[in-house]
Amino acid sequence: MSTDENSSGVVKKFMYVNRKAPYGTIYALEVLEMVLISAAFDQDVHLAFVDDGVYQIKKGQDTKGVEMKNFSPTYRALDGYDIEKLYVEKESLDERGIAASDLMVPVEIIDRAAMTALIDSMDVVLSG
Repeated sequence: MSTDENSSGVVKKFMYVNRKAPYGTIYALEVLEMVLISAAFDQDVHLAFVDDGVYQIKKGQDTKGVEMKNFSPTYRALDGYDIEKLYVEKESLDERGIAASDLMVPVEIIDRAAMTALIDSMDVVLSG
């Protein structure tokens, strides 16, 4: 079996679109858990961070005020699961005054049109 196939022989391109701030809802953590599960099943996993989702990978998160566990260090472990296709929408960063150097993991920064095209090229798109 090649590295591009799972046990059924079919590899699907999964895109997880992160649109929500990391804390205050369960969406960000649940998407991260789904990403790790997909990778365990040898799927082609991509992550996109748009809108307030860009805050999920911003350095220096402090969750003491919201009394939630800070799960942001998990993003640094993604490449250990061969999850290296992380994309951030440039306009979302610009609108929030966030620079690429403010992000905790390596990402590819692409414009809104390129992000739309990338999402359209996926077999499965899940948004949270």
